[in-house]
Amino acid sequence: MLEQVSEFLWWERLWLPKNVSWSDLQDGDGLVYARPSHLYLALPCAFALLLVRYLFERYLASPLAEAWGIRDRRRLPPEPSCALVSYFCHTSHCPSQAEVRSLCKKTSWSERRVQVWFRRRRNQDRAGLCKRFCEASWRCTFYLFAFLGGILALYDSMLPSQYWYYLMEMGFYLSLLLSLTFDVKRKDFKEQVVHHIATLTLLAFSWASNYIRIGTLVMATHDSADILLEGAKILNYAKWKRSADAMFVVFTLIFALTRMIILPFWLIHCTWVYPVERFEPFFGYYFFNAMLVVLQILHFYWGLLISKMLYKCLFSKVKRDERSDEEEEDRSDEEEEGKDPPKKENQRLDHTTSCRPRGRANGI
Repeated sequence: MLEQVSEFLWWERLWLPKNVSWSDLQDGDGLVYARPSHLYLALPCAFALLLVRYLFERYLASPLAEAWGIRDRRRLPPEPSCALVSYFCHTSHCPSQAEVRSLCKKTSWSERRVQVWFRRRRNQDRAGLCKRFCEASWRCTFYLFAFLGGILALYDSMLPSQYWYYLMEMGFYLSLLLSLTFDVKRKDFKEQVVHHIATLTLLAFSWASNYIRIGTLVMATHDSADILLEGAKILNYAKWKRSADAMFVVFTLIFALTRMIILPFWLIHCTWVYPVERFEPFFGYYFFNAMLVVLQILHFYWGLLISKMLYKCLFSKVKRDERSDEEEEDRSDEEEEGKDPPKKENQRLDHTTSCRPRGRANGI
């Protein structure tokens, strides 16, 4: 049974053009071709990168955060309440105003007290500022080295350099999938999962089908913008607002150039038009371009979010940072004690706004 499934998955008519077989991609006459078996090391590479990330965050990023004065806010724990804990775990993390009133009757608490309890309970599940700084530092560092490696791989015609670049990229995106449950959860969590899976699929298919140059170009265009995004977040966490704003503007320009112009009008155009000039369309041709289109749809979605953030960054008078995973922050509860309850209108406003999805505009 497994052998039949394997034969179907590697059926030549699925992945190769007509009159081309896997035997044509065997090494010979001084030529070396990429093989699917070369990618078996991607999973061990992912675990190795997770280890490197742990060491990087503990011994480099954490001391840097401390040196820059980046510290987690002190968050007060919620009061003991079995009824509210049960509601939080089984019903909703953000009850409506009517549900808050119902919970007030069950607990004999005031509306303000119930709202504060839910805010403090949600804060317990949010990542601290130091964790977000360490995560952004790791990604920024990796994207920088990956981008430089991609440029070198494009200029080097030798297979080994391209192989290690592919292995590094696949290992990184596999490590992101493996660490999803531990990383800061974004509001675009589902889109990120789709992005990572589509990227891994494209990398694996382009390597197996010997589309290595176009695969390297796609990854290099991605990494170029991600460096600036993570760098802007690092500066923002360090309270260097002007530098963070300037880098975010540059990131927006690079994102628009690479993912809104170069990728759809150059790279996807090449993969869509030129292959049919030499071969008849086949399943692998449609599959490869479909994955690129999936990525492009995600880029349009993220581009819309980024344009809104850029507008607020440049023209809004609101002091609070609206970008990226800065939206995951909730107001510190240190001020909750010892203050008079606000007006009723403010109670509703504070309660609803604290329930907005938190996250960043990137799996980019």
